[in-house]
Amino acid sequence: MPICITCSTPVKDLYTVYSKADDRTLGKGVRLTQCPNCKRFADKYVEHDFVVLFIDLVLIKPQVYRHLLFNRLGRSDNKFDPSILRLGILLVLFDVYITWARIEKTSAISPHNGAGSGLSGMPILTQYIFFLTMNVMATVAQHGIIRLLARVFVTRHELQGDSNTQQPAPSSSGNSTRPPTVAPGHASPSAISTALLVSSCTKLFPILLVIWPTEGKQGVSSGFAFRATSYVGWAVLINNIEALLILLNCGYVTATGLAVSGMLARWAVEGWALSLAGLGRDAGPMGDLVAALAVAGKWLVGR
Repeated sequence: MPICITCSTPVKDLYTVYSKADDRTLGKGVRLTQCPNCKRFADKYVEHDFVVLFIDLVLIKPQVYRHLLFNRLGRSDNKFDPSILRLGILLVLFDVYITWARIEKTSAISPHNGAGSGLSGMPILTQYIFFLTMNVMATVAQHGIIRLLARVFVTRHELQGDSNTQQPAPSSSGNSTRPPTVAPGHASPSAISTALLVSSCTKLFPILLVIWPTEGKQGVSSGFAFRATSYVGWAVLINNIEALLILLNCGYVTATGLAVSGMLARWAVEGWALSLAGLGRDAGPMGDLVAALAVAGKWLVGR
């Protein structure tokens, strides 16, 4: 059942279509459903295009996450929407490009870190297969650990909440209390992966590095464009926290713990794969974290 994107109250329909519509593309003949609880439109995004949705995703608006996760992409058969499968493939390919570009740039800037000892002498196709396999494994590890932890902790929280809510007696007035909106912990594993993929759309921003130069001043690796992939990674983490919070209704502490655990699992797989290929630590995600802290330290010292 669809929900209101403002207050999460379940509604019967999101809009009503009239048969004698002049032009549905202009909104004629379509009437949006009004939420009985907050008296606003249940889902205004049914009339908006993908550009508006993408902008609101970047702005981390809860309404657009409820629209995508519950009203458009939500399924009760524990299967992925075909558009989510295409988005997942696109994000993995972008991860391959971002990781490959970061490794090559780190090797060119700091050749003494060992980045050219193993992988650089291999054919291009072998390098691509390596980075593709590494990113697929990292994505599977991230989604797998979040699914597991959500099943353990969120379900336990749900059972405790159910035991507490069954104690008070029901009120005689039916309109004074509303039924629960979105039950926490009822999200299927595919719904959790869908939330992670939808909230990772910020990864598409580094495509701008194709237009803008990726070198810092005098070839240093701390330039803004070169470290843009690291900044985007932290933005993706924040978006993942918001998506898990809305989907699981588990609170910021639990959502942050799930998202951070998934990110750490991803970093662990990437670091393990890069170490097997003989790449230095500076090429991995921890190198981005250390470099970001170094830049912040220089900025604070300069002030």
